Amino acid sequence: MPVRKAEAVWQGSLQEGGGTVKIGSGLFEAPYTFKARVEEEDQKTNPEELLGAAHASCYAMFLSASLGRAGHTVNRISATASVTLIRGEAGLQISEIALDVEGDVPGISAETFQEFAEKAKTGCPVSQALASVPSITLSARLA
Repeated sequence: MPVRKAEAVWQGSLQEGGGTVKIGSGLFEAPYTFKARVEEEDQKTNPEELLGAAHASCYAMFLSASLGRAGHTVNRISATASVTLIRGEAGLQISEIALDVEGDVPGISAETFQEFAEKAKTGCPVSQALASVPSITLSARLA
């Protein structure tokens, strides 16, 4: 299995500086700042947004694979990961990741879809890597 890489370069102080993050495939490069992390800042990203993208994409792939292995045809899985950052006693902390997923899976019951969705919440590799986050919640529904 290949080793995946991402690179981040930061210049300047935390409050006034900024950086660029890019992924190894070269398909994505974006500026990031501390302000974009703790406030709204247009056209800049932050670690939590990137973590959310990684979590949502991993979760959607894992759920699709699990459903497919069980014989269900998946037309579409749409997943969003909302990452909450707080100022705790130890500084900035991720306190919650809320996964919201909608699936277009013909012939499956809502109950069965929910069971697969719950298993994917703890089964996808990024979820496993984020196991120390105090709360990872899930909202799952069929289209």
